[in-house]
Amino acid sequence: MRHGIVILPQQPWAEAQHRWIQAEEMGFDHAWIYDHLSWRSLADEQWYATIPTLTAAASVTSRIGLGTFVASPNYRHPVPFAKELATLDDVSAGRFLLGVGSGGTGFDATVLGQDELTPRQRHARFDEFVRGLDELLRFEDPGSGGISFSGDWFTAVNARMVGAPAQRPRMPFVVAAEGPRGLRLTAELADGWLTLGRTADTLDEWWQIVADTAARMDDALEKAGRASASLDRYLNLDGAPQFSLESVDTWEDAVGRADALGFTDVIGHWPRADGIYAGKESVLTEIASRFALA
Repeated sequence: MRHGIVILPQQPWAEAQHRWIQAEEMGFDHAWIYDHLSWRSLADEQWYATIPTLTAAASVTSRIGLGTFVASPNYRHPVPFAKELATLDDVSAGRFLLGVGSGGTGFDATVLGQDELTPRQRHARFDEFVRGLDELLRFEDPGSGGISFSGDWFTAVNARMVGAPAQRPRMPFVVAAEGPRGLRLTAELADGWLTLGRTADTLDEWWQIVADTAARMDDALEKAGRASASLDRYLNLDGAPQFSLESVDTWEDAVGRADALGFTDVIGHWPRADGIYAGKESVLTEIASRFALA
């Protein structure tokens, strides 16, 4: 089982860099940042940008994986974003993980004056977004005149990829998906699958939802003619109605249950002083010791 931690982009870099360094020193396998312009209950608090923060994190670490949790087409176009991702993968010497999802319906979805989309429209846009990124990031022939595509949501005309990802043919795509269309897309082209379950009243109910969704992921892989073991499986433990870093025992129990369901990776959130994800940073140190992460 690999262990990951989300570091929310709320601190100036002079303070935030120490958390990224600590995450690596503690032995976490990967560290992630939310890819939002602002987020829910923290919308009026400090919130720094995703790609610059990950680039800075790459400069102060050397081993830990670095990922977006998760990028979406709410305010991004595949062409400029692919160039940012390829550069970030190069700067990090091949440690970048692209977490990507269809995008929610909150602030990010309307801040640029966009119309509200139906779930079907959001998935159709997401499908184009991911396929465009996949094509751009695999591009290997700069003499061919570039990449062009035209869909209902995104268009590119002779797009050039200046520079290439350090990981070939591209960095891993970790697709966040819960519904049937998203699971089919994951089975077709993703390297990893990310789920947070759905809102539930009890912990046992949430774990049952996760188990059911994992079974549907297996079905999608089988229909795609793909081996179940070929897909890494990431579980956001904080989708549950209990903070995963409430205590070391809470984390240990969650890891055991995730392992029993076939997950390869678990992810929690760096404890905040108050509000959502409130907890003690000392729990992180204890987890690193108990699970011998370092």
